[in-house]
Amino acid sequence: MKFRAATYNIAKGATGIAGRSRVHDVRMALHLIDADVVFLQEVQDRNDRRRLQRPAAAQLDFLATSGYPHHAYGINAIYSHGHHGNAILSRYPITSYTNHDISDHALERRGMLHAVIEPVDVPPIHLICLHLGLVKMSRLRQARFVVDFVEQEIPARAPLIVAGDFNDWQQRVDLELRGRLGVAEVSDTRELGMLERMIPWRRRARPARTFPSVAPWLRLDRIYVRGLGVRHTRVPRGRTWASRSDHVPLIADLELRSGTCA
Repeated sequence: MKFRAATYNIAKGATGIAGRSRVHDVRMALHLIDADVVFLQEVQDRNDRRRLQRPAAAQLDFLATSGYPHHAYGINAIYSHGHHGNAILSRYPITSYTNHDISDHALERRGMLHAVIEPVDVPPIHLICLHLGLVKMSRLRQARFVVDFVEQEIPARAPLIVAGDFNDWQQRVDLELRGRLGVAEVSDTRELGMLERMIPWRRRARPARTFPSVAPWLRLDRIYVRGLGVRHTRVPRGRTWASRSDHVPLIADLELRSGTCA
């Protein structure tokens, strides 16, 4: 089975300072990405301050009209005029989903959205959508919660995708996930540079650069997989993509490996 997955921080579907809605631009981006499963962060599914703006539908419902009959939403932060969180859009049935509070302190609300999709004639695939904290020690504690959850709740041979905005520019969370879960990051399939080919011990994980969208430099957005092969990855760039969010999406074409089970 071949399918496409993508992760995208949509920055609440609005510009940062003026707060102008750009959820229509995000919806167009989803059309262009054309993924079967999309992991979204900073989905602001309710904002009473902009209730007179269009679209009138909840943000997630509007984005789902891009061809996603199945979706899950996990609230991370609640405030007087609304809430935002992580979401998963899927072309395959979502048979279950649960949101877990992994906040490390009161000033930064974070969640882990776990869902299970069941495509026809293949084992269930477990999905985890994340947006980790800005403080390094918080990120590490949140990553350890995720690892403990996977080890205790998800069968070791079940196909798994962990994706989102990890805020992990120092790549400490990367080491935690790889070391304990045995996952691979989709950018590992990139072509090695000349120095890496000549000096093998210089090789190290190099996730894609996805932030800021105007000139991507930091490696914040990741897709980790287990029991799935990676056929191709890409990060779209350019002025149009920069106008849609402060992140650019990470897109991966995946393939279910033989020998995986529920």
